[in-house]
Amino acid sequence: MNSIEALLKGVGDLNIELSQVQAERFVKYKELLKEWNKKINITAITEDDEIDIKHFLDSLTPVTTRLFENSIKLIDIGTGGGFPGLPLKIYNEGLKVTLLDSLNKRIAFLKEVIEALGLKDIEAIHGRAEEFGRKEDFREQYDISISRAVASLNTLSEYCIPFVKVGGYFVSMKGPDVEDELREAEGGIKILGGKIVEVATVKIPLSDIVHTLIIIEKIKETPTKYPRAGGKPKKNPL
Repeated sequence: MNSIEALLKGVGDLNIELSQVQAERFVKYKELLKEWNKKINITAITEDDEIDIKHFLDSLTPVTTRLFENSIKLIDIGTGGGFPGLPLKIYNEGLKVTLLDSLNKRIAFLKEVIEALGLKDIEAIHGRAEEFGRKEDFREQYDISISRAVASLNTLSEYCIPFVKVGGYFVSMKGPDVEDELREAEGGIKILGGKIVEVATVKIPLSDIVHTLIIIEKIKETPTKYPRAGGKPKKNPL
């Protein structure tokens, strides 16, 4: 059986606690993650404590913003192994969650996890953000879009902000050094209808890792020409 001792110990630093059901779901999640990781490349992090700290606890740090407390509608862009969307859903089952990823094998994994954990109001969808951000059923339909993806903030903003309804938020999970990214992305964020309202530093429990949560409020609708197709957000950021 997989241990989640580090997770159970670390959540106290985030001022949250996990129920028995939630703890059991994290155990099962880890079990499936390690099992599937032998078949497809989901994560290079495979040790129990490392998964707890660098995936589970890191994914739960956004709860410190107080934006994830209600039955909000959330989309996780470039979710990969389900981070941060799935841990946030396990913590707050009231969230309505969409997990979006461009690799179908990862979506197959996520669907199995969702079924095994018995979670409702959560879907895993195979697709690209620049395509789904233009679809009527997804565009400006979410209270929060979140991403722990590695793309630069100016690129990520064009992928993520179009999903957010006016009055909602895009939360970008980043490393400690974000000054250059913030400066380069500021103009594009404004064009897309966003405004940076907070840059919060968070320490991942049981580690010396410091990350940044960039919180961008959607203050007006995104112009219809965004997001651009053909890889333009990455090749030629706003």
